[in-house]
Amino acid sequence: TVNNLPAYDDRWFHPGLYVALSGTRYFVEQSDFYIQQRTIAANSITSASFGVGVIGDARLGDYKSPFILRFAPGVTFSSRQVEFKPLAGYARDADSIVTQEVVSTVIQFPLMLKYQSDRRRNTRLYMIAGLNPILTVGNRRDDGKRNILRQTDSDLAIEYGFGFDFFYPLFKFAPELRFSHGLRNVLVPHNDVFSRSLQSLTTNSVTLYINIQN
Repeated sequence: TVNNLPAYDDRWFHPGLYVALSGTRYFVEQSDFYIQQRTIAANSITSASFGVGVIGDARLGDYKSPFILRFAPGVTFSSRQVEFKPLAGYARDADSIVTQEVVSTVIQFPLMLKYQSDRRRNTRLYMIAGLNPILTVGNRRDDGKRNILRQTDSDLAIEYGFGFDFFYPLFKFAPELRFSHGLRNVLVPHNDVFSRSLQSLTTNSVTLYINIQN
């Protein structure tokens, strides 16, 4: 087997691009109003999201160092949903079940520390973890009267995961699985039955990254 890109680790910096496919949802915490009333149940629904961005990897130390600092800003088109259902004893017709959807365009600025194993011919395993500041730049509402649940314009998530480096003659291909947990309560309080039923909303996602670097 021929070793592709044999001098890859001699360079201290590697740019790249990524495409990301995510399963996103809220972690829901019920409020005192919900506990007292007990008329509806709030359940988070997993939705799909899509993102693209750029990668900048900088080696920390000499060429043998296993530590890489990664900055990977990007744009993500995300959707999260909370379904509100009436509890036993209350109406259960189709009109009484309401799904609140928050659709957003966000810019992410993840700063990650990557720890990579020794290269074995054209493959290598790595682990990655760090913090991801998130800024919302746009919200879309298909039905402004029906979808009234809101979230804040910023968030901070802790992220961790693992991936594999595959070296090809002209580039490095790296599929990566990453888990993200929001650290902030992103619920915007409002005087409606949906917001009052919730104490907090925090973001969660599982993302498959497809990284291409040279």
